[in-house]
Amino acid sequence: MDQLIYHNDGIIPLEKARLSPGQVGLLTGWGVFTTLRVYQGKPFAFERHWARMKRDALQLGIPLCYEEKNVRQVIVDLVRANQHPESMARVSFVKNEGGLWAEAPGRPATDLLIFTRNLVDWPAAQRLQLEPHGIFSVGPYAGVKMLSWVSHAAVLERVHAKGFDDALLVNEKDQLAECTSANIFLVRGGEIFTPPLSSGCLAGVTREILLEIAPKAGFPLHEKELTASDLDSAEEVFISSTTREVAAIESISPQWKYPAPGKTTIALEKIFQEYVWDYLRTRV
Repeated sequence: MDQLIYHNDGIIPLEKARLSPGQVGLLTGWGVFTTLRVYQGKPFAFERHWARMKRDALQLGIPLCYEEKNVRQVIVDLVRANQHPESMARVSFVKNEGGLWAEAPGRPATDLLIFTRNLVDWPAAQRLQLEPHGIFSVGPYAGVKMLSWVSHAAVLERVHAKGFDDALLVNEKDQLAECTSANIFLVRGGEIFTPPLSSGCLAGVTREILLEIAPKAGFPLHEKELTASDLDSAEEVFISSTTREVAAIESISPQWKYPAPGKTTIALEKIFQEYVWDYLRTRV
């Protein structure tokens, strides 16, 4: 990550950042986060990311004692300080109080941490591995983007070691849900299908945008419960995420292969890029 970060009330060198060892969020992963794409020094779709963090924080009982417009400006300032106008930013709210072991005197109720870093160089066509029982869809925190992300991070590390780019997580009902850091889409018969939030998948910001713009561009996009058998009839598969945007999938282990990128994937990638540039033109 870049060497300057933001912590609570100012930009500081990374090595000078200090968290209380008794901070409950540090000890238990009690916090929320989001990852944003920065284009031309501007945090893309920040208001959507903020709305999701606010919703998830309420679900987890985490006070967001910071103003939306101020946090957005902090990201802009940090990107400028790190001289990194084309990058990604991670915004985290870490809970300080609560639980038997919490001890963070002199701290606000919630710490704000913001990091930036260079973009990940993802391959043009990506490879997934199917991961049975990779996600639990009916718990009270299903779909919440919380700091305790080890269940996804550990899977990602394991499949990377095998040469895959990500895992396709299957829930306890044998339904497709999501990748560890991306939403999944299948193309079939001129229509596009993506798992509903009830699958346990994250309400991804890029997913949300595609659900709005794809139908307007003539590409029917539906939320639908999907299983591995739907991979047999899919003509194309793609994923979406803040950092990968719209990305083609060439194979899903153990048995599925697809044209990558397919015609629909190429078209949606173009439509999404147009949306990004329109957004940037209206932001200072």
